[in-house]
Amino acid sequence: MVSVSLGANKYGKAENRVVRIYRDTPRHEIVDLNVTSQLRGAALRDSYLTGDNALVVATDTQKNTAFAFAKQHGIASPEQYLLALSAHFVDSFDWIEGGLWQAEQYEWDRITVDGLPHDHAFVRRGQGTRLAAVQVVDGATHVTGGVKDLTVLKSTGSEFSGFPRDRYTTLVETDDRIMATSVTGRWRFLPESVAAGIDYNALYAEVSAVLLSTFATVHSLALQQTLFAMGTAVIEARPEIAEVRFAMPNKHHFLSDLSPFGLDNPGEVFYAADRPYGLIEGTVTRDGVDAAPGTWLDLPAFV
Repeated sequence: MVSVSLGANKYGKAENRVVRIYRDTPRHEIVDLNVTSQLRGAALRDSYLTGDNALVVATDTQKNTAFAFAKQHGIASPEQYLLALSAHFVDSFDWIEGGLWQAEQYEWDRITVDGLPHDHAFVRRGQGTRLAAVQVVDGATHVTGGVKDLTVLKSTGSEFSGFPRDRYTTLVETDDRIMATSVTGRWRFLPESVAAGIDYNALYAEVSAVLLSTFATVHSLALQQTLFAMGTAVIEARPEIAEVRFAMPNKHHFLSDLSPFGLDNPGEVFYAADRPYGLIEGTVTRDGVDAAPGTWLDLPAFV
């Protein structure tokens, strides 16, 4: 007889597309989120073991709550909205011990008509996707912000050399290369800063600008070095942030050999290779802050 037991688990409704239009004035505002709600609790084990649903807060209920809260509480920022959702589920159902609430924010710019931004017509912005997550685990609430798909490229100011070589090494050292990556980054907020109140929208705008300016201006000897410089700059800029975690794949660009066609190619024409790719990950932490491993439980790319 094989013996098994139930391990870690959570359940909920994924990817609720919540779009909130503010119509208080003729100039409308839009907030566009992709929201996932998942609940945890030891009492839920019977739903897995025996199919007893007596304590299962239906995933449809979680979906409806996400939409109702967008109306009742508004969405001042994705972080504040997720905090409201997390508090509701943990406080309303005694057996719900915690959970993970996540949001992606899709941002929109006003369409310009005759030189003026239109009051109620928008075009999707194409520069990265904002991330937010609230994690409630072991009685503690952890808040993270972030960004994904922030694709950046510099056509010079990057090199890669000095690495060990063996019989399988074919990569040529270079002191001038294209460096490109698609940044996924998440930053953890200090609990005391969350309690005091954070302007999450202003912080996201500043952190995004810091990430981009650091990538642009640091002369890179390796993507690892650039990652550390970006995380350091973010922590230096915002005292509310305890740590930053990155996943940064190399988007390789290789010089195209045009010699068969009698053409020189002095670093002008490249082919972009989508795979395989280097995958660089790392964490930059403010010295002296407490670790909070529960923050990262089950978060995509940072498990």
